[in-house]
Amino acid sequence: MKWRGRRGSSNIEDRRGGRVSRRAGGGLGIGAIVLFIASIFFPQYVPLLQMVGIGGGGSGLSGGGYQTSQPGPGVDDDAREFLGVVLADTEDVWNTIFRENGARYQPPTLVIFSGTTTSPCGPATAASGPFYCPADSKIYIDPAFYQIMDRRLGASGDFAQAYVVAHEVAHHVQNLEGTIPRVHRYRQSVSKLEANKATVRLELQADCYSGVWTNRIQRSKGVLEEGDVREALNAAFAIGDDTLQERQRGHVNPATFTHGTSEQRVNWFYRGLESGDTGVCDTFSQDYEDL
Repeated sequence: MKWRGRRGSSNIEDRRGGRVSRRAGGGLGIGAIVLFIASIFFPQYVPLLQMVGIGGGGSGLSGGGYQTSQPGPGVDDDAREFLGVVLADTEDVWNTIFRENGARYQPPTLVIFSGTTTSPCGPATAASGPFYCPADSKIYIDPAFYQIMDRRLGASGDFAQAYVVAHEVAHHVQNLEGTIPRVHRYRQSVSKLEANKATVRLELQADCYSGVWTNRIQRSKGVLEEGDVREALNAAFAIGDDTLQERQRGHVNPATFTHGTSEQRVNWFYRGLESGDTGVCDTFSQDYEDL
């Protein structure tokens, strides 16, 4: 991805550079994400809003200890520049899409942190991975997480990293559209199985929106390089519920899926990529078995 020297977003809150105050032992369970984005926030937050990350939960893999830091003044480095450029690209695309539909886009803020920080959705840690918090419309990410993507899942490349940001921004779009609140209300009135299915629909739509963004950013700016799309598809495949459960448990349990299979995640990302139209991303109107 051609990102150096391009416009960066001003909607960045960099909390790095603070003082490390203690070492927290034991780590947090990271579920089926294999340290690849625990989309389940934390038990104290409402059930649906615990699930707007990029990967599914459930394997119980521990991330080990992590550094606890006081918020700092930020760091001017490649990670900040890269994340700023990707966020700016999402702003450009979603501003256009919202305008096409007679609406005004309100961009999220991206919080960059190191080790751990606080959020209304619970503590954000390097182990929990990137997530979107609907309570404050902010995306939380520790850049060190990208090393975990590469080393643990083989999901390498700058566009795989951009896909992570695009997926979280897609959850912000769903929040603006009212989809997240609607799904949350629905989940409160149905069984655990049906609640999980609703969350799968939400996550697959976010994957599709990420594909729409990829299509639009290439059409408008031509910033993709050879292999970029393959990196995103590889990342989407690596975080399918079935792939992650098989890796961690040796078997899969579809009743516990919260994000979709690897095939579903790749297919829905590709739908958005192929069309560049959010209209193809309606995961809520078809039979669950046909997703």
